[in-house]
Amino acid sequence: MSQTLTQIAQDLIDANKKVQLIYAFNGTGKTRLSREFKNLVAPKNIDGEDISEIEPSRSKIIYYSAFTEDLFYWDNDLDADAAPKLKIQPNTFTVWLINLLQDLGEDGNIVTNFQRYTSSKATPTFNQEYECNSKDHDNNTVVVSIPAFSEVTFQVAKNIPILPEVLGDVTEDDLASVQGQYENIKISKGEESNFVWSVVYTLLEQVVSTLNESDTTNRITDEFDKLEYIFIDDPVSSLDDSHLIELAVNLADLIKSSKSSLKFIITTHNPLFYNVLYNELGNKAYEKQANGEYILSYNANRAFKKYRLEKQADGLYQMVEQKTDSPFSYHLFLLSEIQKSITDGEIKKYHFSFIRNVLEKMATFLGYNYWPALLPKTADGKPDSFANRILNLSSHSAHAGEEIAVIEDEDKDKLEGLVNYLTQTYGFRKQEA
Repeated sequence: MSQTLTQIAQDLIDANKKVQLIYAFNGTGKTRLSREFKNLVAPKNIDGEDISEIEPSRSKIIYYSAFTEDLFYWDNDLDADAAPKLKIQPNTFTVWLINLLQDLGEDGNIVTNFQRYTSSKATPTFNQEYECNSKDHDNNTVVVSIPAFSEVTFQVAKNIPILPEVLGDVTEDDLASVQGQYENIKISKGEESNFVWSVVYTLLEQVVSTLNESDTTNRITDEFDKLEYIFIDDPVSSLDDSHLIELAVNLADLIKSSKSSLKFIITTHNPLFYNVLYNELGNKAYEKQANGEYILSYNANRAFKKYRLEKQADGLYQMVEQKTDSPFSYHLFLLSEIQKSITDGEIKKYHFSFIRNVLEKMATFLGYNYWPALLPKTADGKPDSFANRILNLSSHSAHAGEEIAVIEDEDKDKLEGLVNYLTQTYGFRKQEA
């Protein structure tokens, strides 16, 4: 049944589950769904209510999305030749978040989480409060106070080589002095995304730990006492597969360890992240008691639901519940999407990436270590040269504009021929027109 995102958000609330996992392609509406969900849980304003009496939305829901990353931006200060700094845009959420993490002494855990999920040698360092000169609207120099924990620099140890022929003249103190030198760097965009997630993930760890204390008078803070939901939208856009799996396992463990009534909504476009979470959250969890016995602390049958979000041709949406006991067969879904695009005459460049993904999954399943072996063969038994076209058209371009480049009719015809070959040769069901 087709619905609006608001209706789907209301269904997620009404489901009353501990955790709900949603898969959707990029551009389907995951981030917009998170906004609709937030507006239902914590409306910005209620007619006739004094705005000063309305609680901040963070008291009921904390969510991570692309909007969260937008609150962090770089100050390169090239004119002053200063160290690049990642600055935190002040608003009601970030000021509350940073002050809270600072008060709870969580900066060390942020560093640990960042380095765990990136394997980066860079160490994030939050600033202390300081004053600097700035210009006002009239171009007058004024002194501005920069609050603590509003900027982050990233340091790595300097790599200063010492020539072997002079090593004998270098004392241990000299070596220690050289080894103790650091330089500030600007981290990559991927590492930046992971750092922002590490800040939020550190907060989530503290939330779960705090709310697991049932006696509110014994809690380290009362900031989470009214919290109802955590909404996480695609935290894995820049992780490699090994770190992505580690994050999924850790996130699932964190959710299953939550003893309070806190509920989690997770959306993602990444099939591996979805499948790992699917498996981990589908397993029961037990807690060891003081007498050595184990009791069921997380029952997936009662606590967990999983879906696929689809956008319909009429602009509405459908939430398809995944009821099977096996993970979502992502490659089958991709193949059906390609078949539909061929039927509709809407082949785009990204569909070539889809078919490459399908071939890779098939090769793994069938035991091939070389996916072009699945392609049609030439007279001499070699894979068809179309493999090179697939490689070229499915490769990631440095220019975003090339992602929507016009596809030649010849390549569209070859894609259709390849899909027909795969469905006939390997027994896939062909999408009906």
